[in-house]
Formats: sequence, structure tokens, C-alpha cells
Amino acid sequence: MATSDPIADMLTRIRNGNRAGMKKVNVKRSKVCLGIARVLREEGYIIDFAEIDDANQGEIRIELKYGPRGEKVLGDVQRFSRPGRRVYKGVGELPRVLDGLGISIVSTSQGVLSDRQCRTQKVGGEVLCTVW
Repeated sequence: MATSDPIADMLTRIRNGNRAGMKKVNVKRSKVCLGIARVLREEGYIIDFAEIDDANQGEIRIELKYGPRGEKVLGDVQRFSRPGRRVYKGVGELPRVLDGLGISIVSTSQGVLSDRQCRTQKVGGEVLCTVW
């Protein structure tokens, strides 16, 4: 069955897998989902991800990250912009998640970036989700 919001599906799978203590989760592959996985890896919220080819769309296998005593590195992931209510912000309006302890993931003309990268490159865009 096709999902109407692949980003929300990806975030829900990551959130549920993290809460269940799973080591890896699989999500459907798309360019935006690959960008989100890349940002999560660069910011240290996941260990790594790999693309898996199959006869259809393909999948992304995400390896979740935990602390040395099994504590969760990824606290929570919330969808910000939805298909029914798109949220666009300029570089000066980007939300600061937990006063800089978390990140916002933004879809920009430069690709999918974290809010820190957006401030460095001085670009705004659609705020996809917040992570802490």
C-alpha cells in the first residue's frame, strides 16, 4: 500500500524502532528520506544507513544509535511540516530545538540540511521535522 506521507512514515518507523530498542529499521527509499538519513548521520543521531535495492522502490536500512549503557541517543522525532500544512521559514525564523540541543531538518534549494547548516549557508526552506 502506498503511503501518502513517506517522511512521516520514516520518522514513525525510526521512533518506534528506537523505543523498542531495535538495532536496525527499514524505511522506503526516496530522495528526501535519503537526505534526512544523511543529516541524522552527520549530526550523530544514527550510526549509519545503507540503500537496499529490490524490485520496487528500494529501502533504506537505518542503524540506530545507543549510548554505552543502552541509553537512547535519539530522544524524539516530530514531524513539523505536513502535506496538508506546509511550513516554510526563512533563515532567521528557523526554530531552535531545545535551545540548540536538538536540530531541525529543512528541505532547501541546496538539498536537505540541518538548521545549523542552513544558518551557515544562509538559506531557508520547508521545515520537515525536529529531532532531539
